[in-house]
Amino acid sequence: MKITTAENASASLAASAADAPELMGAEILVKALQAEGVKQIWGYPGGAVLYIYDALYKQDTIQHVLVRHEQAAVHAADGFARATGEVGVALVTSGPGVTNAVTGIATAYMDSIPMVIVTGQVPTAAIGLDAFQECDTVGITRPIVKHNFLVKDVAELAMTMKKAFHIARSGRPGPVVVDIPKDVSFKRIPYTGYPEQVEMRSYNPVRKGHGGQIRKALQLLLSAKRPYIYTGGGVLMADAVPELRELVDLLGYPVTNTLMGLGAFPASDKRFLGMLGMHGTIEANNTMQNCDVLLAVGARFDDRVIGNPKHFAQNERKIIHVDVDPSSISKRVKVDIPIVGDCKDVLRELINMIKESSQRADPKDLDAWWTAIEGWRARNCLAYDDKNQDVIKPQKVIQTLWEMTKDADAYVTSDVGQHQMWAAQYYGFDKPRRWINSGGLGTMGVGIPYAMGIKLAKPESEVFCVTGEGSVQMCIQELSTCLQYNTPIKVLSLNNRYLGMVRQWQEVEYAGRYSSSYMDALPNFVKLAESYGHVGMLIERPQDVEGALHEARKLKDRTVFIDFRTDPTENVFPMVQAGKGITEMLLGSEDL
Repeated sequence: MKITTAENASASLAASAADAPELMGAEILVKALQAEGVKQIWGYPGGAVLYIYDALYKQDTIQHVLVRHEQAAVHAADGFARATGEVGVALVTSGPGVTNAVTGIATAYMDSIPMVIVTGQVPTAAIGLDAFQECDTVGITRPIVKHNFLVKDVAELAMTMKKAFHIARSGRPGPVVVDIPKDVSFKRIPYTGYPEQVEMRSYNPVRKGHGGQIRKALQLLLSAKRPYIYTGGGVLMADAVPELRELVDLLGYPVTNTLMGLGAFPASDKRFLGMLGMHGTIEANNTMQNCDVLLAVGARFDDRVIGNPKHFAQNERKIIHVDVDPSSISKRVKVDIPIVGDCKDVLRELINMIKESSQRADPKDLDAWWTAIEGWRARNCLAYDDKNQDVIKPQKVIQTLWEMTKDADAYVTSDVGQHQMWAAQYYGFDKPRRWINSGGLGTMGVGIPYAMGIKLAKPESEVFCVTGEGSVQMCIQELSTCLQYNTPIKVLSLNNRYLGMVRQWQEVEYAGRYSSSYMDALPNFVKLAESYGHVGMLIERPQDVEGALHEARKLKDRTVFIDFRTDPTENVFPMVQAGKGITEMLLGSEDL
């Protein structure tokens, strides 16, 4: 009898399966994480994931970090991913474990962060029967993930994990949820190894940009009279920072970053015009509005960047848009030259074309353009009363931190609110992946978990969390995690006794009716920090700011919480009101 090649291969597989050790689904999951190079996983146990926790207990290559709330588990994994570029991993149980994690998942989704979130589920036979701690994880998370899986067969678990990591890190990155019923975690099958590669017919993200489109972009860029380069978080996600900097060196054009893109181009470089958008600089916003050729790379023209699309469209300009996600192109603003591809690959090809071309922009046109830009920059729109010795100005705290750490190996996380904008405006980020904050979703409470995740990944680096007395209380319980896992971060709370950004909008838009924005029952943060085993400091005088930061930095092995009592009346300027154009800026209280 003749044996076919297919039958031969099938027999070989059967033999290898027969020789393979039998493993539980939970053990296969751990093998998958090890194969993906995972070193840390953040989570919180519960009934549906106890077999997984038992499997984690039996190995020593992956460190599990026990957080105090599932939201913080996802945020910490998210902060790790943002700082390292690797896939962050979180593990939560079924039901409330999943629903508590939803905010963290949505935060990562909005900012395109590569993550795999493993969730426990009730046994497959109980799904749909309203079992104890059951929820429809796939349905709940579908709008806020890049993809999700419900694993009903343990034989599919290894390949599902391979797919999850591949989807999370490729194309436009994002979070992927893998929902594992309890019976899948304890069923045994022969384990023949983790898949070496994965092919998904329905998922093939484009990396290489269309050569013809890049050549069209080249001609536009080299013939521009008023060019501008606008970049977002996509440049950081694609590790395209060297290419961006080389491009600017070749062309000498002005450049701006979004909130999520800060650090992609050095803030100390004169060609950098600062952040643009709702709280961007005059020079960045006016240049955006008045350029004749705009190169947008890894950015999505969101509402906080361009304001009113009709106002933005009033000035005629040609737009080149480079993005790995085709759905982001022409979504809010019609573009002239769309280029779908990985930012790094596209910029590299564009740079090569520029080097091969003898054409360059007219120097006279560029000089005139830079003269106009310098006129806007001379307005010094970020100036504030830094001589005031009666009350601490929040901007001064950030500037002092920057002066101290600009040459150090430092990371800055923030929560969401006024303090976030001041950190973005007054800390000069010269390196990529050093500014870690929630952009798209604007999630309060991320600051401490982000800092924990970074400190575990970068134990020799200094990690500062800039927060406010409102945001910090949303995940303040993670100070306990900081103690248990020895992550000595420095927390700088700009405490103005208000939900500051809410108060600012109420002042501007609601005639000063401060509805539920005043915090009149705050804890003693110094004692609270001390109760968690950390160092607490209360700073109330401007002259003590520098000394407090020096002292905190010297305490390298301790988490330090500094409660800075800042000016409660201070607002973030410039400011573009909702519905306005990006050049219709409020520059100070005199404009209110």
